[in-house]
Amino acid sequence: MDKLEAKVHKLKRILAGMKGVLIAYSGGADSTFLLKMALDTLGERVVAVTEKAPIFPSSEIKAAQEIAHQLGVKHLLLEAEVLGDPYFSSNPPERCYICKRMLFSRLKELAEEYGFEVADGSNYDDLGEYRPGLRALRELGVRSPLVEAGLTKEEIRFLSKEMGLPTWDKPAQACLATRFPYGEQLTPEKLERVEKAESFLHSLGFHQLRVRSHDVLARIEVSKGEMARLLELATLVIAKFEELGYTYITLDLEGYRSGSMDEILV
Repeated sequence: MDKLEAKVHKLKRILAGMKGVLIAYSGGADSTFLLKMALDTLGERVVAVTEKAPIFPSSEIKAAQEIAHQLGVKHLLLEAEVLGDPYFSSNPPERCYICKRMLFSRLKELAEEYGFEVADGSNYDDLGEYRPGLRALRELGVRSPLVEAGLTKEEIRFLSKEMGLPTWDKPAQACLATRFPYGEQLTPEKLERVEKAESFLHSLGFHQLRVRSHDVLARIEVSKGEMARLLELATLVIAKFEELGYTYITLDLEGYRSGSMDEILV
């Protein structure tokens, strides 16, 4: 048995040891892989829950609904009023902790009604990044089976491709709040603007990207291999971004990188 096969067997043992599981389902590569493995192991003792809030792109909510339907799992959609918390909407560095604590507390209550445990799709690589939300999960007793099994993002993508899951190469996503500098007030209008800006770039064929919003300045992150193409389309991009209310439209020469807004915290 090779190392990866051993990790998969460990994941199956972890899931088999649960009476049932309520999975926080985003529709991304990690949570889709976890959901499929849980279904194969636990059958009907699996419920997927997607929380709907302005900080989550509407396209991601729709994708989660479609994939859950394809997998044939019981799927629930819950409204989450995260912006109603003034501390969260003030966008402090521990924003992710506040959000996860709020969202997963609700999932814990729901799971108790089923007699299930709550699990999320965090993977082993997440332990090496700035993710204050992981502390909230630990405090609430939320399980992270992929972390427990030691599965990395690359391994999950490989296994997902082998299993024919449509999310195997899906770009990593994060809530829209990560597009703003810490301390900048979050509003539905700002979140909608950055969502529309990113949707426009996706419509042009760009794959992995972020639009970091600094008031009237948009800082676009794309992979270095796509920078030249973005510059070729500069006139089109500028026109759209100005229509959305940005005055200055810039290209980040360091390219796409996860958590770039966290760099000021170091």
